[in-house]
Amino acid sequence: MSSQTDVRRVNLTTLQKMKHRGEKFAALTAYDACFAEMISSAGVEVLLVGDSLGMVLQGHDSTLPVTLDDIVYHMRCVRAGNRGALIMADLPFMSYGHEQQALDSAAALMRAGAHVVKLEGGAWLANTTSKLSERGIPVCAHMGLTPQAINRLGGYRVQGRDTAKAQAIIDEAKLLEDAGASLLLLECVPVGLAKTLTETLSIPVIGIGAGPDVDGQIMVMHDLLGITPPGIKVPRFVKNFLVDAQSVRGAFEAYSEAVKGGTFPAPEHCFL
Repeated sequence: MSSQTDVRRVNLTTLQKMKHRGEKFAALTAYDACFAEMISSAGVEVLLVGDSLGMVLQGHDSTLPVTLDDIVYHMRCVRAGNRGALIMADLPFMSYGHEQQALDSAAALMRAGAHVVKLEGGAWLANTTSKLSERGIPVCAHMGLTPQAINRLGGYRVQGRDTAKAQAIIDEAKLLEDAGASLLLLECVPVGLAKTLTETLSIPVIGIGAGPDVDGQIMVMHDLLGITPPGIKVPRFVKNFLVDAQSVRGAFEAYSEAVKGGTFPAPEHCFL
């Protein structure tokens, strides 16, 4: 009998029920089988095969060079090591420029083992989100700071600080929820905006640099372990959990416990 028989299987319903109960859940990036096993076994509910691999694995200065084939390869590796977590995969830069391309790209990721695909953008993705959802492909909308648009945004800056831009994010998030998005990921937004969105939307909201009031937290695995690529400034929302842990596995467990216990993120990790 497989040793995985008793492993808890996390799915979208699991996360939805946790939101309704007011329970926090944890998410981390993963790129290979070994770390996928360690992270999912540590109680982390969501694994993200992120295009952040372009920076932490490939040595690029942004996520833009990452290809769909790159994500598919790492998706298969993570799937092999996963111990019951929900697996989310990024659709990389220019792999979802039009609806048919998005369908084809998402299908490749789902075949490789993804349970959810993540797309960066706002209202312009409503039709794409609807088409994916209609065809059984769950979508996580990524709003706020969207790294694939870093050249347009002019750098890694907090988004939604002024009233008009904050309201635009709220309106577009509602539109994407109505279009069928199953999750929302908010990156680098003020605490108040993240709280409003979490209370307004019925779908679970995951934050990174979005304060403590969202339903779940996510970090890049390398940031959690204090491994920063050369030339990259450590973001404010990052905490090194390996410093006080006795092992890498212990660091993952400490992160999961801190998220669920409400001690991470602390005020020093948030934007006002």
